[in-house]
Parts: sequence; C-alpha cells; structure tokens
Amino acid sequence: MPDFDKPENAKGRESDAADAPITDVVLIYMTFPDGDAAAIAGETLVERGLAACVNIIPGMVSIYRWKGEINQDGEVVMIVKTRREAADAAMAAARERHPYENPAMLVIPVHGGARAFLEWIAAETRTPRPS
Repeated sequence: MPDFDKPENAKGRESDAADAPITDVVLIYMTFPDGDAAAIAGETLVERGLAACVNIIPGMVSIYRWKGEINQDGEVVMIVKTRREAADAAMAAARERHPYENPAMLVIPVHGGARAFLEWIAAETRTPRPS
C-alpha cells in the first residue's frame, strides 16, 4: 500500500479523506447471542467514551467446537470503533455485560481510512467518562 503521507503518492487525494495511516484507531470485533445483549454492552461503551460508535449486525451463524461438541448458533456481530489505548478498557467493560463464559473479542488494527472519520473516533474516545 502506498504511503500517502509522501507528496509523490498524495496526488489527487483530498487531505481530509486521504488514506493516511492513523495508527491510533482500532476496531474490536465481538459476538453476542442477540441484539439486546450487544446493545447493552454497546451503549455502555459509548456512554463511557470507550467507543465512538458501535455497529450491531444481526443474522450471523456461528459453527464452533465448545467443550468437545460441535455447535451451531445464531449470533450478532458488534464492531466497536475506538483507539488502541482504550481497547483493553472497552473489552473489560463489554465482558462485564457479556453472557458468554469466553466471549469472542478481537482487536483489529486500522491502517487507514477517511481522515475526518478517524479523527472523530480519536476525539470521541480521548477522555473516558465515569461509569
């Protein structure tokens, strides 16, 4: 991927929508048994300033082995938009409200995106709020 911060690679790109790397932003992928459980956790994350936004995506089917048995269950995905420094606190807060014994939680680095959007995520999660 070209480095768009270099002038020779930035031609034709608007500065506020460039794919310039802002490495502070991450996504956290989580799964929940239903939309209500995800909404409870997601609202907590946004209220506390641990996430700028969460997306709750229904209709996923998971097939997995748990305690020696193959299972197939409907779930929802929640994607959390936050900063790397807030990721551990966001996962801890979500885990407090999560019904699973071992919830799926993966931190995924963001290597670029719309600059204004990435800056908004960083600003919204800069100062965590009390619970």
